[in-house]
Amino acid sequence: MTYTHLQVEDCGAGAAVRLVTINRPKALNALNREVVRELTAVVDGLLALPGETRGLVLTGAGPKAFVAGADIAAMATMSVDEARAFASEGHALGEKLAALPLPVVAAVNGFALGGGCEIALACDFIYASENAKFGQPEVNLAVIPGFGGTQRLLRRVGLARALELCMTGAIIRADEALRIGLVNRVLPAGEVVAAAVTTVETIAQKGPLAVAAAKRVLHAGADMVLARANQAEIEAFASLFATQDQREGMAAFLEKRAAGFTGT
Repeated sequence: MTYTHLQVEDCGAGAAVRLVTINRPKALNALNREVVRELTAVVDGLLALPGETRGLVLTGAGPKAFVAGADIAAMATMSVDEARAFASEGHALGEKLAALPLPVVAAVNGFALGGGCEIALACDFIYASENAKFGQPEVNLAVIPGFGGTQRLLRRVGLARALELCMTGAIIRADEALRIGLVNRVLPAGEVVAAAVTTVETIAQKGPLAVAAAKRVLHAGADMVLARANQAEIEAFASLFATQDQREGMAAFLEKRAAGFTGT
């Protein structure tokens, strides 16, 4: 498929990593409806037919921005119904990223503001360069985050910090984002994409059904009471004992050899 605003390539060992670059550098990679729809098409393709792809890395073109926010010029004249539809598309993209049975890593250079921060929050991990900056500054425009930012930020950094960021519109540096748990790692500028790809390559060597189950149970358990979440873990754990990968993984361990997982 040809994309107008994305660069899509397979890289890493065995081309196992789908690297997607949002490519609107003159607009600091700002999100508009076309970008959201193209990102959704990429994720839909992986949901329907993952093939050899074992993980997804999202980044932005150029050193200045991952995604500097939504396209304000495009939003300025939206009606209530148009705003609802735009937000719904953003939420649907975030939900599909969470549902992917693959690791999804945001590799953030420069600004990840507004919708950019929200897209990063929808990923499993966030790796940030030292020059990265994060924020939900929508209140400066008399609106609030609309792509899941309030809820994903709440779940990642806690209620008090999410309230402070969303109500003040503050923009924080990468080291502060790391301190409060918004990002997983901070790396030197220029190294963040390579580090994200390396992490996905590492995960690609694990049992893919187990990776998918761990992601599914963790996401589901975040919204469950503990007893129910624990039961979901028990069922997922047990179900993996019906797989060839479980037999292969344990046999390889006992035989002191590398496992050859097939996803079956």
